[in-house]
Amino acid sequence: MKKQIMLLALALAMSAEAGAAQSENLAAAPLMKPLAQQTQAALWASRVLSRYHYKPLPLDDAMSEKIFDRYFKSLDAEKLFFVQADLDQFAGARSRLDDAIKGENLSAPFAIYNLYQQRFDERITYARELLKSKFDFTQEESYQLDREKVAWPKTEAEARDLWRKRVKNDWLRLKLAGKADKAIRETLDKRYENYLSRSRKLNNEDVFQIFMNAYAMSIEPHTNYLGPRASENFDISMRLSLEGIGAVLQTRDEYTVVREIVPGSPAGLSGKLKVGDRIVGIGQGESGAVTEVLGWRIDDVVAQIRGAKDSVVRLDVLPADAGPDGKHAAIALVRKKISMEEQAAKKSIIEVKDGGVKRRVGVIALPTFYQDFEARRRGDKDYKSATRDVARLLGELKKDKVDNVLIDLRNNGGGSLNEAVELTGLFIDKGPVVQQRNAEGKIDVESDTNTVRAWSGPVGVLINRGSASASEIFAAALQDYGRGLIIGEPSFGKGTVQTLINLDRFGPGNNVHYGELKMTIAQFFRINGGTTQLRGVTPDIKLPTMADSDTFGESSYDNALPWTSIKAAPFIPAGDLKEIVPLLERRHEARVAKDKDYQYLQEDIALARKQRKDNVMSLNEAARRKERDAQEARTKLREQRLLAAAANGNDDLVVISDPKDVLNKAINKASIKAARIAALKGAMRTDDGLQGDERALAAELDAEKAAKNDKDVLLDESVHILADEVSLLKTDTRLASRVLPYAAEAAK
Repeated sequence: MKKQIMLLALALAMSAEAGAAQSENLAAAPLMKPLAQQTQAALWASRVLSRYHYKPLPLDDAMSEKIFDRYFKSLDAEKLFFVQADLDQFAGARSRLDDAIKGENLSAPFAIYNLYQQRFDERITYARELLKSKFDFTQEESYQLDREKVAWPKTEAEARDLWRKRVKNDWLRLKLAGKADKAIRETLDKRYENYLSRSRKLNNEDVFQIFMNAYAMSIEPHTNYLGPRASENFDISMRLSLEGIGAVLQTRDEYTVVREIVPGSPAGLSGKLKVGDRIVGIGQGESGAVTEVLGWRIDDVVAQIRGAKDSVVRLDVLPADAGPDGKHAAIALVRKKISMEEQAAKKSIIEVKDGGVKRRVGVIALPTFYQDFEARRRGDKDYKSATRDVARLLGELKKDKVDNVLIDLRNNGGGSLNEAVELTGLFIDKGPVVQQRNAEGKIDVESDTNTVRAWSGPVGVLINRGSASASEIFAAALQDYGRGLIIGEPSFGKGTVQTLINLDRFGPGNNVHYGELKMTIAQFFRINGGTTQLRGVTPDIKLPTMADSDTFGESSYDNALPWTSIKAAPFIPAGDLKEIVPLLERRHEARVAKDKDYQYLQEDIALARKQRKDNVMSLNEAARRKERDAQEARTKLREQRLLAAAANGNDDLVVISDPKDVLNKAINKASIKAARIAALKGAMRTDDGLQGDERALAAELDAEKAAKNDKDVLLDESVHILADEVSLLKTDTRLASRVLPYAAEAAK
């Protein structure tokens, strides 16, 4: 499915986690109306955007038309709910949304949303009615998977037929998974009822945020409006900490369920709260009244559980193993600062057999460029920082005597610019890292001033299409300096700078909350003068491209800024890897030609591309069974080969997560083998036709664990490439001194 508007996805994701319906017949959704502070926030946002944005565009009739189209698309990207007549009904507002914002009258966008909610109810109600009938799976018809580029349904009849095919496809998936008609009907009826319940939990803040993002993203893709709650969540994601109890929650049916307990947190240390427990009530302090939270939105429940450090929260809990009428447990916990370690940098060591020699490659996975801005500002010496964490891990890897280091930035969407600059400084002496050009054309150069290198040996960077912004700055800088080998697929292509502007400053008092703008104010340029915008970073050694550039990445946006260039910044290269790249490519190509796992991955990518291109799913049972049987036959052959290889230990890689905890390599190898076998068995499951919250929680968690332990073909090959680099550098000292003087010095 093509890109989704980021904050729309956020709003819908929060509601999608909300509780399921509690009755057969839900009351009609209340009509949404804008609040006074929202109309004021829209006005102030428009003044800021039209004056201070990197690409300022006036809020006029032309912009109104863009907002109109994007707003409808935001609400109904797959064109499943509205019909063309609905858009025609609001044709008068198409060129007047600018006046609506300036005049602080948002009745039109809220009326559009109210119509969307009405159509949503009608479509889902019709879908549930269809479950009472029988489908003919012998017919030759198909269902279009991606409808983003098609026209809106012209008539109600066309829309209903679309939904008939959608429900038929849902039914067929469950039927192919072996479900009986009665079970299918019950599963789908509950699923569609849940859709209705979740949609009812959207509030006017969500609607306003969707509309404002339609405006902000009509200017440029990375400009967004953050409502008060979204702003808080963004801040948490940057500092990797919050104050709460340390429980990851989700909604299953009407319950808020504990999905994970953070080790060392109040919830973990208490030993009282367990995975699968259901939180049905929350009380504040030692004696505050307990409020029932059955059927609440997940973010509303989370807001009640979070609170000031050292304060008490009391939970009314229905244990995981208790029935609906089981005995409840009362649990009191003291809130503490919770570190989100899952998103922090982590290291492992992978040993590679290279003939009779073993090469040790240290891998540092960095999910985001995080920094606790507020803690740094107030002088907290222990403030959270991606660079500080990576520097510590590099120090540990030095002691572990690794030969090469791989920085894994796959799906790292960026974060702090300052962290990207400082992280680059861990690998170079000093010098420029990135250039910025603002709206006035002024160019500033961000430089590393620290002359101490944390790592002088060879280094590689693994990127994919999900590597964006700060990830691209870091990868581009190491590439331009000739310091590191870039491996993977072309990156996202986000070469713009955003800043947060708190709109509350324009409010009449402290009690008014307008939210924030994440606004583009500048453009990044590499130190060689080119930009990462649109084109991204091109790897030195390319691996199979997983993503579809037409649907994911900067080039998929219809209003992305173009690629351009400026004058290069003066810098002294640290090396020149051009001579060694062809040598590594030859070894890489020879190895993957014999690597079955790599070939399987290429087959899967080719199949996915074909499916995207075809964009249809047959609704004929015989045809679908044939497709499923062919897939299962392929899967079974792979499973047999991979299980045999794992059981026999036919793997030239050994992963050591923490060398200090490994008694000996034989024990470690056995644990890796066992994990890989378990991963293979979990990963080979066929489509069961269910959605995430329709499976048992234990089964979902087991599947996620298996996926984490599954063989990472691209990481393994990247490690092999870096091991090859070490081999070449160590066997040819002249080559080493030419291509990577740092490494040659470090080896002496």
